[in-house]
Formats: sequence, C-alpha cells, structure tokens
Amino acid sequence: MPNRSPLPPNAETSSAIPPLQGCGLTLEYGRHVVIDGLDVAIPAAQITVLVGSNGCGKSTLLKALARLLKPAQGSVLLHGADIQRTPTVQVARELAVLPQTPVAPEGLTVDQLVRMGRYPHQTWLQQWSRADQDAVTAILHATDLYALKDRGVDSLSGGQRQRAWIAMTLAQDTDILLLDEPTTYLDLAHQIEVLDLLEALNADHCKTIVMVLHDLNLAARYAHHMIAVHDRGIFAQGPPARILDERMVKAVFDLDCRVIPDPLYGTPLCIPIGRRRRGLPDA
Repeated sequence: MPNRSPLPPNAETSSAIPPLQGCGLTLEYGRHVVIDGLDVAIPAAQITVLVGSNGCGKSTLLKALARLLKPAQGSVLLHGADIQRTPTVQVARELAVLPQTPVAPEGLTVDQLVRMGRYPHQTWLQQWSRADQDAVTAILHATDLYALKDRGVDSLSGGQRQRAWIAMTLAQDTDILLLDEPTTYLDLAHQIEVLDLLEALNADHCKTIVMVLHDLNLAARYAHHMIAVHDRGIFAQGPPARILDERMVKAVFDLDCRVIPDPLYGTPLCIPIGRRRRGLPDA
C-alpha cells in the first residue's frame, strides 16, 4: 500500500533548534484574544498542516509565524532568533509567505510575478543578475509554467494561478514556506495538483512547509505533522495517524464521524455523520 507521507530523506529528526517556533504566544485582534499562551515548534524539512474549525485561530497563528502579526505576548523564533528583531530582508531570505487570496497587479505576466520573488536578493550594488534569471527559469520549468511565462496572471486557470504564486515564493529561495489555504477556491483536480507540487518540493528539496488546510482528509494524506488548533490553543499535534481520530474531530469540529484507513494510502480517512443521518447502515 503506498504511503503519501514519508519523511524526506534528509529530514531533521534530532533535537536541534526548530527552524520556526512560537513561545508563549498570545495573539489578539483589538481586545479579542484568538490565541492564548501557545507554544509550538515546527519540525524541520517536514510538511506541517494546521487544521481546526472556522475562526479557531489557525490563520492568525500562521500570520504570527510569518511576522505579519505582532504577538501581544510571547515571541516567534526563526532559527532561534526573535523574528520581530530580525531585519526584514533577512527574514525574506529565510521565509516565504503565500497569503490566502493574493492579488496580482493587472496585466502582470507570470514571468514578472515570479521575478518579484528575487527582490530580497537585490541590493543597490547588485541588481538583476544572470544568477537571478537562471533561478527564475529553473523555477518556471519546475512548476511547469515556462510555456505560460508570457501569459497574464489574471488569464490563468485557478490551478495555474496558484502555481504561479507558489513559484514566486520559491523564487525567494527560502528553506521555509508558509501558505494560508493554498487550495481555496480550487476544484479537486487543482487541489491535488497544488498539493502534489508542495509534496515534491518537500521531498526533493527538504523544504519546511507549513500550511492551513480545511480538508481533513487531504491534510492527513499530505502532512507529516498535524496541529489541531482549538479553544485558543493546541488540542493535539503529531503525525496524522496518531492524532486524527473520532475524539479529536468531535472536540475540535463538534462533528460525529468515523475514521478509517484510506483504502489507497493508509492515512486516516474521516467520514462525517450528518446530523439528520444518525442511523448507520449495517456493516
């Protein structure tokens, strides 16, 4: 039976400093506390998926890890250093972020969008170089976008557009990628296309990937590490096979379900029970 979530060959499994961690994080919007005193460590060279009900704070947590939201209390550490005290250019060279609904300026081509990812590597003394162009060309090929490089971003299909934005984050050449709901608004085929691309980046280049996903079954299939956010903190975290069960789904989503092994991949498969369909058929 195939396993869709093997650790990449060079994944770090020792007790080394995590590439990204939150220490005593309290996150607020105004006076509304969304996350309260949370500690979290992101495993290196793995795919970590944040799951939870709407409004639970998973996107807020991702924003704090990306330095897009300053904690009310606590700190985010990037390779052991306080991310709020780290120069912006340095952060951009170590961590790339894809927001939930990115919008490209009208008329921007795929090539121009991907080139924007190289800006953190530019200085007054070193402008666009051959190395930058080679990097962009390689990324366009790796994401299967080279034939579309002169197309306008707004003319692409949903899956192509999302690949273009992922290509831009790859152009930053960072070891850490943070993505907020990268499959939002995509049909199932395009969701798999995007997740397969991220899986390949992790497996082939040992990228540390953190993303928010709503689909529990896709999260379980692609994640090495899952974090269930609930009640302003973490309800459970660990490999999906260990933490994704009926008790977790009931507590985090208030949903009755059955969890069985996926018949293709062996990962946990959540089958929801509708509130008006309590009677289950005989086995």
